Amino acid sequence: MASPRPLGRSGLSAAPLAFGGNVFGWTADEATSFRLLDACVDHGVSLIDTADVYSAWAPGHKGGESETVIGAWLKARGPAVRARVLIATKVAMLPTRPGLSRANILAACDDSLKRLGIEVIDLYQSHRDDADTPQEETLAAFGELIQAGKVRAIGASNFDAPRLASALQLSAAHGLPRYETLQPLYNLSDRAGFEAELQPLCVKEGIGVIPYYGLASGFLTGKYRSEADFGKSVRGGRMGGYLNDRGKRILAALDEVAAQTRGTPAQVALAWLMTRPSLAAPIASATSLEQFGELLGALTLNLSPAQVAALDTASA
Repeated sequence: MASPRPLGRSGLSAAPLAFGGNVFGWTADEATSFRLLDACVDHGVSLIDTADVYSAWAPGHKGGESETVIGAWLKARGPAVRARVLIATKVAMLPTRPGLSRANILAACDDSLKRLGIEVIDLYQSHRDDADTPQEETLAAFGELIQAGKVRAIGASNFDAPRLASALQLSAAHGLPRYETLQPLYNLSDRAGFEAELQPLCVKEGIGVIPYYGLASGFLTGKYRSEADFGKSVRGGRMGGYLNDRGKRILAALDEVAAQTRGTPAQVALAWLMTRPSLAAPIASATSLEQFGELLGALTLNLSPAQVAALDTASA
């Protein structure tokens, strides 16, 4: 197993691959979710990422489904298994618990703890920025939760560089907890939004990056190579934005490096992410043990500088 990487300066560390819990209770039923979570523990994948809003978008769902499944699994497996995983969840995007006001954060945290059936959230993240709430109020509320023993560390998701920088400055100036992790959209296809301003800030400030859509909603698996493939999954509708001349160059480079390393395009795409500055653990999901096994292969795939350069060039 690859060495754990620090989650910022929180004192927490995780294997350099995180499991995305958006599938739990949605495209993976409870029994499948339990098998996937067991496999995470068996293979040392310690960071399980979820959110209170998962999966409110699905017909008949209201949010909290993913946390509820994780909670049922933790209850079934007991304290020894709880000690081997880091539970990361988020606040701000559930329609019934929107935003980052003090009142909402405190209430949403209690709701999440109840669904998860745990006493402390290891990493509690602002799911998106809230321009209507002063950042001091948000950070102070997280401070209350840390003081109360309900949260260990905090992170931000979907923040731009100026807002993340201002939050870090406020934390330093007022002795408030600081965002130790950032969860941005970042992968071999989606680079500019993170690399331009957020990456240098995270490197400078020692922020651990746990990017989502590490496989670009499945595009980087190589599963979608023509419009005829878009019907292969519920995410196929997103592929039109990826399957252009640049996208085809990226797939060709992934195929070439996969052949050289005896890996798969998905493994190469995740291994590329693991080479980036400030990266702690890309988040990836699976809905079967077979898919999970493929993700695991990224942890033992070592890319040469020439292979990294070829992927950089194809995706520039």
